[in-house]
This record gives sequence, structure tokens and C-alpha cells, in this order.
Amino acid sequence: MIVRDFLDWVRTAPAGQRAEATGALARAYLYSDLSSDAAAAAEGAMLMLLDDASPLVRRALADVLAASPSAPPAVVLALAADQPQIAAPVLALSPLFIDADLVEAVAAGSAPLQAAVASRAALPRSVAAALAEVGTAESCLVLLENAAADIAPFSIDRIAERYGHLAAIRESLLTRKDIAAATRLTLAAKLSEMLAGFVAAQAWLDAENARRVAREACEKATLVLAADTPTTQMRPLIHHLRVSGQLTAGLMLRALLSGNIALFEEALAELTDLPLERVSGLIHDAGNAPLRALFDRAGLPPSTYPAFKVAIEAMREGGYISEPGGAARLKRRMIERVLTRCEDAVLGELEPLLTLLRRFATEAAREEARLFCDELVAENIEDELQSKAA
Repeated sequence: MIVRDFLDWVRTAPAGQRAEATGALARAYLYSDLSSDAAAAAEGAMLMLLDDASPLVRRALADVLAASPSAPPAVVLALAADQPQIAAPVLALSPLFIDADLVEAVAAGSAPLQAAVASRAALPRSVAAALAEVGTAESCLVLLENAAADIAPFSIDRIAERYGHLAAIRESLLTRKDIAAATRLTLAAKLSEMLAGFVAAQAWLDAENARRVAREACEKATLVLAADTPTTQMRPLIHHLRVSGQLTAGLMLRALLSGNIALFEEALAELTDLPLERVSGLIHDAGNAPLRALFDRAGLPPSTYPAFKVAIEAMREGGYISEPGGAARLKRRMIERVLTRCEDAVLGELEPLLTLLRRFATEAAREEARLFCDELVAENIEDELQSKAA
């Protein structure tokens, strides 16, 4: 009787009052001790209200029923197909959806609906994968900030590939502890590309110089990251560099001249398809003939061989790798030795190599000067503290 009276009243009541009454009806269905007949009548009334012309009424239903496992499935499914502001709370909260329902909602939904799905507690890996593949930037950001979401590594990589050029996405990715080294490099490359384009567009540098500066910055970031990468993760990192076209002779020479022997050896093993132990033995113990064969098998430009040869000879003699700066900074004395030996050779095809080595030498000198100045400042601070303590 009450439901019948409600249906008679709702036909002529104002929209705001209908919405209030609809919310009360939905709460009564969920939380009152209704008989089976009364519950069936209430469910029928809610199904009828799905056709109400006012979105306020349907939103009232969604707000009450969204999080309840006892909500009528037919009503919840219908609400999920309604306008975004009505469907969003249902897709974000309802426990009635299976994974396939959520994947379909992601594939067919608008940005607000994708974001609603991305915010769900305990979001399963399959739904996260769908969001990473077709979701908007907004929904992917919500997904990354959802601590309860189960996100597979390949989904994180996909988000980085699609939206790594966006600052908010990059920041959210880089704060994660489960991000792979290769993904960090992808983000660094995205940022370098974006900055190079901006600098060229502002006419601060021509396009070629902007790309070169960006490439060198990316190489520096690679060495910093590689220096902190565990040995077990080095080969996947090198493989990523190769597949993405970043495993260049310039990067390998920078690694060698920085004392990052691990990256250099892993790179040669990747390019030659030889065991790492075999490559390491040829680099450290063999003469120049096996070294040249290894170099040729790696497919590196012949013009760069003199620099690699002299650098490896210097490494074998020792003394240069221990220069300050760790395995992420170029070693000035080592570069100067390589540069001197290459300058004594016949020019021609070595000119690009000499240009690269001179840039390396300038960079190393500046880094060394920064380290020296930092040490002086630190000493001054320590002296002042000791003076105050005395």
C-alpha cells in the first residue's frame, strides 16, 4: 500500500521532492525489515524510477545503492549505463560488478567513468590493464594514485609510454617503488624530447643542437640510473636501451669513460650475443686483436674504435677509474688521455669522434670544478662550526 501511494504521489511531485523520496525508498529497501512482497514492490518502484525525467531522481538512487551488496542488480546495472554523473558513483563503489563488467565500462566509457573505475578499492589487475591501454590521462593518474589497485609492471610501462610526457603522470610514476629502471629511462627520454621541442620552438637553440643537448642529458640520466641498478637488473635495462634505440656508441663510450664498466660490458654482451663472462675476459685480459673482433661483432661504428681501444688500455692500467664522481660521471684524466691519442691520429672520419671527446672533456672539467667547489664550501662550513664550538 505504501509503495502504491508513493507511485501515485511521485507522478506529480516536483523533481527535488521526488529525489528525496526516492532516496528514502532506496534506504528502506536496504535497511528496513520489509516483507518479501514489500521488498518486491519497492524494487519494482525503483525500476520504474529509472525512467524518471529528472537526473536528480536517478542520482538519488545511485547515491544510496552504489556501495551496497544488497542493491537490486538490475537497478545498479541500469544506473551504470546512465549519464556520467549518475553512473560514476555506481562504477566507483558497487561490489556487484565482475571484472568483465568493469573492463567493458572502461572500453566504452567517457573520461569521468574511466576515472570512477580507476578509483575502486582493490581494483583487479585485468581492469588496471584495460585502463592503462585505453584510459584517458586523468583515469591513468587516478589509477596510479590508487594505492589499493593491483597494477602489473607491463601496465605501468604502457602508461609511461602513452602519458610519460605529462608532468603529473611522470611525478606519480617516479614516486612508485615498483617502477623498473627501464621505465624510468622511458620517462627521462619523454622529458628530454619535450624539453628539446620547447627549446627549439622558443628559438633558444636550433633543432639539431636542442636534440643533441637532450640526448646527452638522457645519457647522463642513464648512467646515474645504471650506477644504482642491481646486477640482476642490468641486462633488462640494456635490452630496453637497445630496443628503444638508445644503446649507441656515444652512450657506451660515456659509460666506459665514466668507469661504469658493468654497463659497458653488459652492452657489448647484448650486442654480440656472447656470455658476459666471455666479454669481460676479452676486455680485461686479452690483447687488441680479440678486442677489435669483439668491437666489430657488436656492430659499432669503426671510427669510434680508437677511442674505445685507448680507454680500455687505460682501464687495464688502472688509476683512472678511481677518480672522484663514482660511476656516473666522466673521468677527466681518462678522457684527456683518449683525446690526446686520438688527436695524434689521422683526421678525416675521426673528426666527429674528436668533437664528442672534446664535449666530454669540457663536461668532465666542469663537473670536477663543481666537486672541488663543493668540497671547499663544506670545509668552510666545518671550520665555522668548529670555531663556534671552541
